[in-house]
Amino acid sequence: MVRPTGITNRIRVLRFEHAEMTQAALAEHIGVTRQTVIAIEKGRYSPSLETAFRIARVFAVPLEQVFQYSDDEGAAP
Repeated sequence: MVRPTGITNRIRVLRFEHAEMTQAALAEHIGVTRQTVIAIEKGRYSPSLETAFRIARVFAVPLEQVFQYSDDEGAAP
């Protein structure tokens, strides 16, 4: 079983806000496979920092508007 990452994203929403961009089109823009986009979108895979910035650049938004990080363990004491 694949354990989800602590990173969530708004990629699906952003794709639809940008002329209903397909996963394949996004993959082509950022230089990965469609399967990689699917895995990132579903939270099964955390992209490299470089790929994360490429995704944000495609949508012309800051990285924080694409990805959010939730630390389940809470704040350090």
